[in-house]
Amino acid sequence: MKKKLVIFSGAGISAESGIPTFRDQNGIWETHRIEEVATPQAWASNPKLVLKFYNERRRKILKVNPNKAHLEIKKLEEFFEVVVITQNIDDLHERAGSKNVLHLHGEIFKMRSEKNSNLVYPTKNDIKVGQLAEDGEQLRPHIVWFFEEVPMMEKAIEIVKQCDYFVVIGSSLVVYPAASLISYVPQNALKFIIDPQIPNHGDKDIFVIQKPATEGIIELATKLKKLMTKLSLLK
Repeated sequence: MKKKLVIFSGAGISAESGIPTFRDQNGIWETHRIEEVATPQAWASNPKLVLKFYNERRRKILKVNPNKAHLEIKKLEEFFEVVVITQNIDDLHERAGSKNVLHLHGEIFKMRSEKNSNLVYPTKNDIKVGQLAEDGEQLRPHIVWFFEEVPMMEKAIEIVKQCDYFVVIGSSLVVYPAASLISYVPQNALKFIIDPQIPNHGDKDIFVIQKPATEGIIELATKLKKLMTKLSLLK
């Protein structure tokens, strides 16, 4: 039976594909105010601006490709039961072939009724004001905005509670409640963090790989394979 490996990915992994992060210098929040484009209040006051912001994100994401980190995570499925929990709204994990991906903050290639969160539709095109769901309500991006509940959080917690290995890759661990997932990792599970700028995670029992995602994932795979070999020899 394969060991369960949970990958918790953030903006840093997609940055190497050319998708700007939100919080870094020259990041998305340097040019856009959160309050104007990523809150329920923004949607209520200026849906046209909110749609413009996410339509631009969608167009840009369509033009990029999965990078080596995404592809290496897929390869780990050969050795582990891999579940990816991502803060990212792009589909690069899926395009790389990962079979089990949970999006905490929504998906840019989906839209939904502004009143009924169960009416969700795929889209690779712009969403427009006046474009309606089947319930007659305006369609909005299928994104979890600031100050909204994270509906997939409970499911993510249950997945993390069952893991044997937990890997943080490309996340600053500052966006809550998603960042709290590390606190649900079982005591006997091994934890890793991959990032060129290691966030202050307050956890001493964690293996640190201070490299970009595309380099760090190779080192992680090597460490995990050596560990598996060692464990098999001990049996």
